[in-house]
Amino acid sequence: MAISTADFKNGMAIMHEGKRWVIINFQHVKPGKGGAFVRTKLKELESGRVVEYTFRSGEKFDDVRVERKTMQYLYNDGDTYYFMDNATYEQIELDADFVGDAAKWLLENDPVEVMTADGDYIGVDPPMFIEVGVAETEPGFKGDTVSGGGKPATLETGAQVTVPMFINVGDKVKIDTRDGRYVTRV
Repeated sequence: MAISTADFKNGMAIMHEGKRWVIINFQHVKPGKGGAFVRTKLKELESGRVVEYTFRSGEKFDDVRVERKTMQYLYNDGDTYYFMDNATYEQIELDADFVGDAAKWLLENDPVEVMTADGDYIGVDPPMFIEVGVAETEPGFKGDTVSGGGKPATLETGAQVTVPMFINVGDKVKIDTRDGRYVTRV
């Protein structure tokens, strides 16, 4: 099925120059002079390299069928991350480089979305929100309020986020994994 640049969405997979690419982000540009075009940042599925391409508006591409499967994140041993299909109990192993930035939002036994394209694994999406403990942060002071600014904190997963001043080590916080933003204390 052919798709146009007007149909582009982040996370969509396309065929370009005989290779499969995932659209990381894109921007439609309509200059005052000349034809409209689309600037894109694409990630090649086979090699993982990220490149920028500019396409003419309305250009057509073949669609790559992407499937999402909910799997359970089990654990990692530093270089390899292990996931299990809850329906078949089949386990898969993915390299740390492949999991990438999603690794800082993975908690053991949490469900994650593993994406495949034509049978090949192409990405891991953590849950939209996670509840995780604060492993390290500066101590807060009595009387500090939510509107009083923020301070850096390290979560149990190793991720760095900014939290309100009243959050202490051991507190559980809810984090939006899309942008790493503190949501609330739980």
